[in-house]
Amino acid sequence: MLKTLPRPARDPGSTGSRPARAASRAARVAPAAAALAAMGAYCLATALRGTYPFGGRSRAVNDLGNQFVPFHAHLWDLLHGQGGGDLLFNWDSGYGVPFLADFLTYLMNPFSWLVALFPRDGLELGVFLVTLLSIGLGTALMTVFLDRLRPGPPWPRAILAVGYGMSGWVTFDGWSDPMWMWGLLSCPLIGIATDWALHRRRWVAGTLLVTVCWAGNFYTAAMATLGMGLVLLVRLLLDARPPRERGRALLRATGMIVTGVLLAGPVVTVPYLASRATQPSPDAAWDGAPDARDYLAHLLPGGYFTSAPRACVGILALLLVLTFPFLRTVARRERAAWCALAVLVALSYTWQPTVLLWHGLAMPNGSPYRAALALTAILIAIAWLALTHSPGPRELLSGAGLLLALLAAASTSAYMSAATWILTLAGLAASGALLWLLHRRGPRTPLLCALAAVVLLGTTGAAWSTSDIRDRQSFWQPRTTLDADALAARSAVRAHDAWPTERSDPGRHEFADNDPMLLGGQGGSYYSSYVPARTASTLHDLGAGWEIGGRHLLSFTDPVGRAIMGIASHLDSSATAPHGFVQVTEDAPPVVTLRPPGMPLDSATPDASLFARRNRVLGAPLYTTPPLTPGTGTTLHLPAGTSTFTARCAPGSTAQLYAPWYSGTVRALGVTLRPDPVRPMANPGVLPLADVPGGGTFTVTFASDRAQDIPRTPLGCYQRGTLDKVVDTLKATGPARITAGGHSIEADFRPGTTGTAVIAVPAVDGWQCRADGRAATTPGTLGGLIAVELAGSGSRVACSYHTPGLKSGLAVSGLALATLLAVAIGGALRTRTCRSSTGKH
Repeated sequence: MLKTLPRPARDPGSTGSRPARAASRAARVAPAAAALAAMGAYCLATALRGTYPFGGRSRAVNDLGNQFVPFHAHLWDLLHGQGGGDLLFNWDSGYGVPFLADFLTYLMNPFSWLVALFPRDGLELGVFLVTLLSIGLGTALMTVFLDRLRPGPPWPRAILAVGYGMSGWVTFDGWSDPMWMWGLLSCPLIGIATDWALHRRRWVAGTLLVTVCWAGNFYTAAMATLGMGLVLLVRLLLDARPPRERGRALLRATGMIVTGVLLAGPVVTVPYLASRATQPSPDAAWDGAPDARDYLAHLLPGGYFTSAPRACVGILALLLVLTFPFLRTVARRERAAWCALAVLVALSYTWQPTVLLWHGLAMPNGSPYRAALALTAILIAIAWLALTHSPGPRELLSGAGLLLALLAAASTSAYMSAATWILTLAGLAASGALLWLLHRRGPRTPLLCALAAVVLLGTTGAAWSTSDIRDRQSFWQPRTTLDADALAARSAVRAHDAWPTERSDPGRHEFADNDPMLLGGQGGSYYSSYVPARTASTLHDLGAGWEIGGRHLLSFTDPVGRAIMGIASHLDSSATAPHGFVQVTEDAPPVVTLRPPGMPLDSATPDASLFARRNRVLGAPLYTTPPLTPGTGTTLHLPAGTSTFTARCAPGSTAQLYAPWYSGTVRALGVTLRPDPVRPMANPGVLPLADVPGGGTFTVTFASDRAQDIPRTPLGCYQRGTLDKVVDTLKATGPARITAGGHSIEADFRPGTTGTAVIAVPAVDGWQCRADGRAATTPGTLGGLIAVELAGSGSRVACSYHTPGLKSGLAVSGLALATLLAVAIGGALRTRTCRSSTGKH
C-alpha cells in the first residue's frame, strides 16, 4: 500500500555523496529535458508537414483562424496603444461590443501576451509559441507531479511526461485553441497543489497554484480540478493514516481549491454573466455514447478522430497502463482503485449527465469530449505507478496481450490508419523489449536513451499522421490570415480611419470571421461565444446578416445600413482588384447624431417593418414600402411553387428586399436572387434589387419548393438623393466634437441643443449615460442603439461602459485574498512561536 506521509527535509548543510548529487542534478534537469523533447517532437511533426512556421501551409484552421489569431491581433493592438478600446470594451467589432469576457476566456494564457514582442505582421509566430510553450511547460510540470505522486528516478518520469505533452488531446483538441492549452498545465499544477494539502504543506502556495490555473483558462481548469480531485480521492482512499487525518487532508484540499477559485473571482463572474446575456448558441444535441471501437481506437496513435474522446498518450504509457492490473508487487486494493478510477472517468464521457458535469452543465457546441484532457493525466499517472514497480516479463506479456486485444477490437474503426498500425506494433515491440531489459538490470543509460528515442519517434509520427489526414479534409482548410492581401486590406482600412467621428469598416469578412480585429477599423463582423443577444438582435432588426445563429455577426452591405452606423469607408470584394478588394468611400453621418424633440424611442412604438424601423432611426421618411397583397397581419404566406406580385415605387428609386428567412428564388427588376438561409443559423440581411424603371411598376416573383412565411412588407424603395439629404441633415445637426476613450464616448453639441442624441452603438447591458451634467442612468434605445435625451443646458452627452460582474468578482477576490493573507500571517506567527518555544527549552 502506498503511504502518503510527510517527506523528511534534506539537511541543507549536507553535501551528500557524488551519486546523490548527480541524482539531484538529474531531478532538476529532467523537467526541462522533457519540455524540450515534447516541444521538439511537435516542431518536427510540424516541419515534416510543411506547416507554418516551418513551411508555407497556414496553421489558421477553423477557430484558430477565425477567432484566435484575430483576438491575438487585437491584443497586440491594445498592448501597443493602437487598439480601438481597452480590456473592458472593443470598439472595433460588432459596432462596439464588451471585451473583458473575451479577454478572460481567450487571452488569459500568459503565453498569449508574448505576441507583443513580435511585429504585428508576424504575430502568428507568437500564436504558435502559445501552443509550443504550453506543451513544454505542461510536460515539465507533469514530470514534477509524477515525483509527488510516487518518488522515482527522474529520466523515466520525463520520458512518460512527453506522452502527456503530446497526447491525442493536444494534437486533436488543444493545438488550435491557444487558451485551452493552459489546461495542459492545470492538471499537474492542481495535482501538485493537492499533494501539498495531502502532506500538510504550503497551503498558501497551493491556493495560488489553483488561482493561476483558473485565471489562465477557467474552462479547462474546471476539468483539471475535477480530474485531479478524483486522483486525490484515490490517494486518500489508499492512505495509511487514520480516517480523521484523511478527512482533514480532504478539507485542506477543498479549502485550497475553493479559495483559489474565488481569488480568481472576475474570471468566473464576468464570463458567467456575459454568457447569460449572449445570443443563444445553436442547439447542441447529445448524439449518444461513442462507438466502442472508436473509443478504443482513440487510445492508439496516428489516426484521424471520429466522435470519441482523444485519449492517446503513446504506446509506452498505454502498455504500462494495461500492465498495471497484473503487477504482483502492487497491492490488489491499490490496483483496483486506480483501475476503477481510469475506467469510471473513461465511462463518464459516454453518459450525458456526466458529460454535462465535465463541461459546466452545458453541452459543448462542438466536440463533447474536450474533458479527455483529464483522462490523459490519469493514464500517465497510472503508467508511472506501473513503471516504478519495474514490471517483469510475465506482467509485460499480459499487458501486451491486452494491447493486442485492444488493437484487434479497434481494427474496423474509421479512426485507424496505416500509421496507427505501424506506430502501435513497432512501439509495442520496442517499448516492451526495452522495459524487459530495464527489468533485467541492463545498461540503464543506453536503455533509457533508446526508450526516449522510441517515445520521441512515436509522438512525432502520431502528430504528423494526424495532421496529414486532417489537412486533407475540406473543413480543415486553413485561412491565410496575415498574407499580402490581408496586410494591404489593413493598410487601406487604417488609411481612412476617422474614429470616433466616423467608421472605417473592413466589410463582410474575407480573411477571418473577425476581420475588424484582424485588420483594424470599426466593423460589424464579430464571432465569439460572447456575442450579446442585444447586439445580435439590434443589428439583425436593422437589416444586417448573421451566421451561426447570430453568434457570428456581419457588417451592413447597403448604403442605408452604413449610414445608420456612420460608416464612411468600407471594403468590397473584387475578383479583378490586385488584392481581391476595392475600397469604397461615401458621405456618412457621424457616429453620434441628433434627432429632433419628440422622437419616438423603442419603448414608445412598434415598427411595422424593417423599413419603417429604418425610417424611425434615421428620423426621416426615407423608404416607401409597396404592399404586395391586401389584408392584415404581420406575415405574408407564400405557398409552394411560384407567387407573383405587382409593386409600385417612385421611378428611379432603389428597391431592396428583406425576407431574412426566405429560401428560394426571387426575381424582380431584371435581378435574380437565390437566398438560401437556414433558420436560425444564417440569414443574408437586406438584399439589393435594382433601380425602379420609369413607369414605377414592376413584378416580383417568389419561387420555392416549399411553403414559407415572409414579412408582409418585404420590399422597400428609397431615393438616393433623399438619403443624401438625410445624411446632410444629420451631419449639420451633429455634435461639434466627439471623443472616445477605451470604454467611453462623449459628444459636445452646440449650446442650447435639444432632442435626442443617438450613438450608433448597440445598447447592451452595462452602458451608463449622463447628459448636461445630470446623474448617469441607463440610456434609452432607438432601433436598439444608445439614445440619450438632451435638456439643452450644457448639451453634452457622456456614456461609459461598466462590465457586469466585474465589481462582484473583485469583491469575491478581495475576500479570498483576505483569507489567504490571514492564513499566511497565522502560519508565520505559529512558526515563530514554535521556534521561540523550542529555543527556550
